Amino acid sequence: MTVTAPRGFRAAGVAAGLKPSGAADVALVVNDGPDAGVAGVFTANRVKAAPVLWTQRVVHGGVVRAVVLNSGGANACTGPAGFQDTHATAEHTAAALTAGSARLIVGAGEVAVCSTGLIGERLPMPKLLPGVRDAVRGLSRDGGLPAAEAIMTTDTRPKTTVTRGGGWTVGGMAKGAGMLAPAMATMLCVLTTDAVAGPDALDAALRAATRVTFDRIDSDGCMSTNDTVLLLASGASGIEPTAAELAAAVTAACHDLTQQLLSDAEGATKQIAIDVVGAASEDDAVEVGRAVARNNLVKTALFGNDPNWGRILAAVGTTAAAFEPDEVDVAVNGIWVCRGGAAAEDRAKVDLTGRDVTIRIDLHAGGEAATIWTNDLSHGYVHENSAYSS
Repeated sequence: MTVTAPRGFRAAGVAAGLKPSGAADVALVVNDGPDAGVAGVFTANRVKAAPVLWTQRVVHGGVVRAVVLNSGGANACTGPAGFQDTHATAEHTAAALTAGSARLIVGAGEVAVCSTGLIGERLPMPKLLPGVRDAVRGLSRDGGLPAAEAIMTTDTRPKTTVTRGGGWTVGGMAKGAGMLAPAMATMLCVLTTDAVAGPDALDAALRAATRVTFDRIDSDGCMSTNDTVLLLASGASGIEPTAAELAAAVTAACHDLTQQLLSDAEGATKQIAIDVVGAASEDDAVEVGRAVARNNLVKTALFGNDPNWGRILAAVGTTAAAFEPDEVDVAVNGIWVCRGGAAAEDRAKVDLTGRDVTIRIDLHAGGEAATIWTNDLSHGYVHENSAYSS
């Protein structure tokens, strides 16, 4: 259930001392396959961390043999020196991999770098680089779970996934528990496959997948500086799936990781799906869903087990989507509390005692639909983000 489920990949996770807790904080994923194609999707935040800027260039080259990731520091807003730290990390990783293998020759331009943690401070390179060497020595087919654990920050558990194709596999790991907002959800994510697929095929599959998964998580409306999702292909299966097959498998893996991220969101007591139907366009459906997901009054009401449909309708009304206010219907956990923009079934019938909540909004303006996933706004979220620097 990890990045090493597909053939041709090894991974490791080690403690380098970047985290005061002493927990694992450096991860490495290596592609040993005959192919080394890659695709990537990155944060839309204009303030991008040094590893994002580096890895964007690497992905543009179309070949990635290794991904080195660290928690315990974001290396964001660190200026030219921070970018040089990222470059040095890639060079060090490439040299260690080449020296440690009789058959793997890796250049720095084939090493992607990802970082997560506190923004605004440089990484302690005297600790990070020895950690990279330890990770190289620890690489194994069984190293996927330790790697997933090493990239955790406020996560309470590692997130991993696997999806099987016809003789080929997609695996993955991700981290993320806060600052979950679109373009993309704040995370580091590495996906791997042993399918035969070039950079163009991987890019098409990854963008199709992230558009309906990671880009539709909206936990707290905050966008990070370090968001990175990478898809690596080893070609070790010798099987080339169709574009549709590859996109379906990558989407399934991304959806699984998406739900794991939401279920571990900081302080969350509710996991909320906002289904918008009857929209004039998919963009309208996404806009409406996102407006509801980001509405603090809706989120606090759900934390208090209050099916306050008035707050939902008010959030819908802040959008530019096509709809008539007196035609909108709203259901909460299957109870249509609002019909035609007015009160309908007794809101007391809505059961919000469980963790899962579904809000269905019918705009009656067309045939398009979209789902946005979010969570409630709790005392726990406020406490964690006031007590923890991120």
